[in-house]
Amino acid sequence: MLSRLKQMIEKMGKSAVDSIESAGRLAVFLGYTLSRLWLFRFPLQEVIKHLQFIGARTVPLILVSGLFTGMVIALQFYDTLIRFGSVELLGAAVAMSLIRELGPVMAALMVIARVGSATCAEIGIMRNEQQFDALDCMAIDSYHYVILPRLIAGIISVPLLTAMFDVFGIGGGYVVGVLIHGVSEGAYLIGMADTIVWNDVWMGIVKSTIFGLLILWICMAKGFFLHIEQKFSGAEGVSNATTQAVVLSALLMLFVDYIVSSLML
Repeated sequence: MLSRLKQMIEKMGKSAVDSIESAGRLAVFLGYTLSRLWLFRFPLQEVIKHLQFIGARTVPLILVSGLFTGMVIALQFYDTLIRFGSVELLGAAVAMSLIRELGPVMAALMVIARVGSATCAEIGIMRNEQQFDALDCMAIDSYHYVILPRLIAGIISVPLLTAMFDVFGIGGGYVVGVLIHGVSEGAYLIGMADTIVWNDVWMGIVKSTIFGLLILWICMAKGFFLHIEQKFSGAEGVSNATTQAVVLSALLMLFVDYIVSSLML
């Protein structure tokens, strides 16, 4: 009994120490990456390359998911508002829920699913194949030429993708509310225009920018430190690191979402 209790305490202690060490590595990784912003040579070509991968190639996924998300939101709000005779508020309800909350969160989840997993796997494979060690041997700063361009591209792309998600979500709400259920077009659009203020838009911009930073930071760090944090190398190590990166970035994003909302409301 005592030996089993001792093993359980040791296991809990080891998990706590590993978590603290991992958090420290993540913080140091971000600090090293951001410190490269002040270097003279800016990797503009690499940033543009990753803007295409993170931003342009994610646009179809964002547009489709935004359209159907807006349609579902409008359907749910219409069913609720019509019971209270307030269906003219449908446009305001759809727009506010998308711009403040669902737009940044859903767009970020789509980016995690498509970009975060791929980026973590790519960085992890580079680590397995010792490409970072080769860059160090050639006196090439891997943080500056590999990590920083992806981070900047993520910070730029996610707010733009969120804006597209919001626009198509509002359009999906228009289809359900106005074209299907016969809500007045003027009530839908004017109610939305009268309700949304700059603070709502600013909240969505702040959230999506932070989410872009978090997603690329966590996913790249998990792949970069694969040789330290994973018990196995090769395909199994990459798959484990990718799974951990996706889960951790999604959970941390939701936690930060609550913090930002509580500060800005």
